[in-house]
Amino acid sequence: MDYPRLSPDLEVKDFQALFAQEDSILENCRIEEAEFENETLDRINLDQVVFSNCKFTHTNFGHFDALDVRFENCDLSNVVFEGASMRRVEFSRCKLVGCHFPEAYLNQISFQQTNLNFSTFSQVKIDHVEFLDSHMQNTDFFECKLKQVAFERCDLNEATFEQTPMKGVDLSQSEFSTLAVSMGDLKGCRVSSAQAVQFARLLGLIITD
Repeated sequence: MDYPRLSPDLEVKDFQALFAQEDSILENCRIEEAEFENETLDRINLDQVVFSNCKFTHTNFGHFDALDVRFENCDLSNVVFEGASMRRVEFSRCKLVGCHFPEAYLNQISFQQTNLNFSTFSQVKIDHVEFLDSHMQNTDFFECKLKQVAFERCDLNEATFEQTPMKGVDLSQSEFSTLAVSMGDLKGCRVSSAQAVQFARLLGLIITD
């Protein structure tokens, strides 16, 4: 995993100042306690930015482009990242409940101790992404391409992987009682012995000792 490359001496700036810039570029800075809710901000470009304790709920970030960005303890619930391109981005202790990532590209992304319940990943290319110690109940992956994706100590109960091949994906360290995925897409996925029994039961198999 390649994490955000950030300078230790980022200047604190006002997020609202972004509107005064015609090219919508924010770079080499730190944003603290900003609130930006129920708004639309299209084609924003972020480069070497840290967001700390910010709130961006119900905001539409269309064609969001982020490189070397970290979100710390931020609330991005119900945010839409349509057509987003993110590389070396980290979400730490964030709330992303009900977020939508339609047709996004995620590369070298880390979700740590983050709440992603009810989020939707639709037709997303997910490359070298880790989900660590995160809540992912009822999260939906639809027609996604997964490469080098890890779910470690996550709650995946009632998550859905529809038309999303899971070859090479490791679920063995995460938990779920119900998971929606076709057996064809599950081929090549790494699971624990207990999870293998769960999948067998979902197939209607009767297991005897």
